[in-house]
Order: sequence, then C-alpha cells, then structure tokens
Amino acid sequence: MRFIKGHGTENDFVILPDSDGGLELTPGIVARLCDRRAGIGADGVLRVVRTKAAGDPAAEALAGDAEWFLDYWNADGGIAEMCGNGVRVFARYLVDAGLAAPGEWNLATRAGLRRVTVGVSGDVSVDMGPPVYQGAGEAAVGGRPYAGERVSMGNPHLACRIDEPVATLDLTRAPDFDSEAFPEGVNVEFFRPVGDNHLEMRVYERGSGETRSCGTGTVAVAAAAALGSAQAGDRLPQGEWTVDVLGGRLTVTFDGQTSHLKGPAVLVAEGEIRRDWLTAS
Repeated sequence: MRFIKGHGTENDFVILPDSDGGLELTPGIVARLCDRRAGIGADGVLRVVRTKAAGDPAAEALAGDAEWFLDYWNADGGIAEMCGNGVRVFARYLVDAGLAAPGEWNLATRAGLRRVTVGVSGDVSVDMGPPVYQGAGEAAVGGRPYAGERVSMGNPHLACRIDEPVATLDLTRAPDFDSEAFPEGVNVEFFRPVGDNHLEMRVYERGSGETRSCGTGTVAVAAAAALGSAQAGDRLPQGEWTVDVLGGRLTVTFDGQTSHLKGPAVLVAEGEIRRDWLTAS
C-alpha cells in the first residue's frame, strides 16, 4: 500500500492512492495508520479514488460532475462527511501526481460537490458551500459551560465564543455537549476575536481529539462571529475573515451566497506500508 503524508495548517493526513477502488479500508486499519506511535500518525486518512469507483452510491451519482472522490476517515476509523483542510491537501496531491491539471474543478465528497482552485504551487482555495445556522447550543470544559452556535458545514459544528485567550482552555479531554442535539457527535470550536474580522481558534474534532486545525471548523467560527443564528434568519454573511489556528493561518471569505476557505496544502513525504505490518494490523 503506497502512501503520501501531507498537512494543511498542521492538520495532517495519510493519503492513500486508490484510483480504481481496489483498496478495502476498515476502521481498524485506519486507526492503526493514524496511530502516532505504532503507525504513520495523522488526524485522518484521505483515500484518493475515482468517483465512479467510490463504492458509495451517493458519491458515484456525482461522477458526471467530479472525476475524484474525497473518501475521508477520522483517526478513530470513523467516516466523516467533509474535511476543509483535507480537501485542499487532496487537491494538491492530484495536481502534484499529474492526476489533475492546475485550475478550477469539482471534487466529490459525502457532503456534495466542492469546487477547488489550485495552482502548480502555493495555497489552495475551496468553495465550502453556505454555512447553515441551526440555533444556539452549549459545550462545557471542566464543568464550565460555554454558549455556542450550531453550524453545519456538511458536518456538524458547535462554535463557542469565549472571552479569555484560547490557549487557556484544557482540551486534553473532550468537551461535554448535548448528545440529543448531536447524535453523531460534533466538532467543538472555541474562538476569540483578536482584531477586526480576525479570530483565534482551537478545536476538538470528533474522532480525532484536539487537532492543530480544522477547515470546516474555521468556516463555522467565522460564520458564528459574522452572523449568529439569532440574527441570521435566511441571510448569509459577507466579508473576509482571518482565523489563526494552532497550525497557522486560514482565510475565510463570505460573498452572501457561499463561503471560500484558502490556505496552505503541503505534501511532506511518500513511501510504502510494509505488507507484514499491514497483515498484522
């Protein structure tokens, strides 16, 4: 099994080329690959497969609009709908490997089509779709409650504004949240304004724990800061936001119809997974 290691603002991934859909991933293999001591180490796995061979009927229905499907797995082996940093790294890999030309094109995801803009080098931009405001929510850290906004970016988010620097939070354990509101779990973000349209953020991702960055979460906190659900109604935000995460800086742009996420996508290394290790796993 060949692999590539990459990251977007230090949200890191094991990339598995599987053009024709012959690779059979299991939650156990994914978790073992992502193990930072006994495996390669990553926040998740990106399987690179042609949409027509995705093995997912809903995804394969998008084959006429997108050649490639982002098959994203969290570090614990659970399948996720979308990954904003992962989709940029995925696009960078396709161009680097000669599987797609630089330019603007669609990728298929479990959250639908996502349009990316990628050059020969440099940052990658992706149309993340409009944020969907779902009302107020609450998370708790160490027994202390924090009010938040429930925002869907194709996957669930709870974006909580706090007054203290985000570095002061203890995210060694998962924040508490209302499991009835989020029966499939939720990515919990904590953010603080540090300037005009400028935020700092930390995130605890379902299935991965605290990560250095979360692309969909970055858009969710910008949406919550720009226009909370109580005021949103059917409106969507406009303007550009800078969001600092532990692994770097991302830019979110709202145009009143959709959102765009721009940031780095870096390929670090490539190699082969040993057959004896894979068999043992």
